[in-house]
Amino acid sequence: MVTDDKFALLTQGELVVTGRLVDASNATLYTSITHDGQTMNAIYKPIAGERPLWDFPDGSLAHREYAAYLISEHCDFKLVPLTILRDGPYGPGMVQEWIEIDEDIDLANFFSTNDPQLRSMAIFDAIINNTDRKIGHLLPSIDGELFGCDHGVTFHAQDKLRTVLWQFSGDALTEVELEQIANSALTLNSDLDLTPYLTESEIAALNARIQRLITTGVMPEPNPDWPAVPWPAF
Repeated sequence: MVTDDKFALLTQGELVVTGRLVDASNATLYTSITHDGQTMNAIYKPIAGERPLWDFPDGSLAHREYAAYLISEHCDFKLVPLTILRDGPYGPGMVQEWIEIDEDIDLANFFSTNDPQLRSMAIFDAIINNTDRKIGHLLPSIDGELFGCDHGVTFHAQDKLRTVLWQFSGDALTEVELEQIANSALTLNSDLDLTPYLTESEIAALNARIQRLITTGVMPEPNPDWPAVPWPAF
């Protein structure tokens, strides 16, 4: 049984590692979390298990994952599963709700459709400067919602957007989308403090990307000086 208060369960529950996602380049552990007789599954990524990245020398992947969640929630995208920072068996790290995906959805076909939730994900990725939006990082849930995972390589100060969601490239942003992006700018400047998780230059670049979307009014296009699609794409 999963409690309605997932946040309390994630933060206060006993975290037990039951497996590992072996295809992940950093330590990505499947866990069971129990509190007050209730249980849920989650992913635990300890900072100690992160591999150093030459182009992300500052901070941690866990902090960027958490920053992506905060933006998803506070800016009303609702695309990142519930995510927290907490201690675990292998030290502090990121813990994220496990999403049961809809096995009837063929991701190899779904990712290239014009589904509105994919378009929202593309805007979100443009804002956080996601450099690794693979097909396998899309999580269509059994409840019909779309989530995304693996946001550790995001928020770089240089434009490094790398994604499989280029079907919206160059499209004009709608009034509703522009309003959400403008509200995101207000939120970041007034209600959301990302300084514990990102550097000053990363935060400045984040704000600049948002303003560029507002000014241009179009979905971003691939950078000719940077690989447009992550490898492998899945």
